[in-house]
Amino acid sequence: MDQKERQIVITLICSVVTIVWYALHVYYKHIEGNFEIMNDFRFWGKTFLWLIPIAIVAQIVIHIIYAIINRIITNEDIPTKNDERDKFIELKSIRISHWIFTSGFMCSMVAMAFGFQPYVLFLGLFGSGFLASIVAEIVKLYYYRRGI
Repeated sequence: MDQKERQIVITLICSVVTIVWYALHVYYKHIEGNFEIMNDFRFWGKTFLWLIPIAIVAQIVIHIIYAIINRIITNEDIPTKNDERDKFIELKSIRISHWIFTSGFMCSMVAMAFGFQPYVLFLGLFGSGFLASIVAEIVKLYYYRRGI
């Protein structure tokens, strides 16, 4: 497995673990037994605002740990140069993830227009953001394996 592919797999695993851990944490700490909070906009605002720095810090810490372990095992630094192929793959994955998130956003807005509860909007945004990040990493891995 190439170094870039390993980094993508690490990012993918970290994203899944972070999102699942955070969702379970929010559920068991705030939502369990208190379903009225699901319609509280302030709760959802705080939930999303806390998710962003937690996800960023988790990614940074995991990648630092990966770089240290990689340096110890292989005695090589992680390459930081990106060529045209890397940039092209990054652009393709970003485009696909933007379409996924935009589709999820539009579905959430349609749900609100049809009178669904407000938590459907936030769960739709949460789900489409999570799905977009996961699909972006899978697409990168696919393109690196395929040899675009």
